[in-house]
Amino acid sequence: MIALDTNILARFYVEDASDPEAVRQRPVARKILETEGAIFIPVTVVLELEWVVRAFYGFSAKQFASVVQHLAGLPNVMLEDRAEVLTAADLHSKGLDFADALHLSRSNHCDVVLTFDDRAFARRARRWVATPRVEVPRR
Repeated sequence: MIALDTNILARFYVEDASDPEAVRQRPVARKILETEGAIFIPVTVVLELEWVVRAFYGFSAKQFASVVQHLAGLPNVMLEDRAEVLTAADLHSKGLDFADALHLSRSNHCDVVLTFDDRAFARRARRWVATPRVEVPRR
């Protein structure tokens, strides 16, 4: 089994004709994902991938969710915490920050997630998630 770094996945999913290095690396990334045996993708790589494709390539939350669904569907890919990552991608496509969505989905064994981020995390999470609850601690 091999593990992949974020840059391999970014080259696989992003076609950047303006970058000569990307043009050279993309076929290599495609070959790796299409011909290698078992591939492991750590959850940290998925988190970093969201940041890269959003910040550098302007992907929307829905586009990133499609990337995650595709990646999880590849028969040779083992996505760490697959169910939680897919849940986070879905919550992200509905408006929750991906990192917050990942924190939430990976805390599914807890009763509550505490945060001081009322607007962007707690309020949005309450719209789509029943458990764990997301609350802002009060005095």
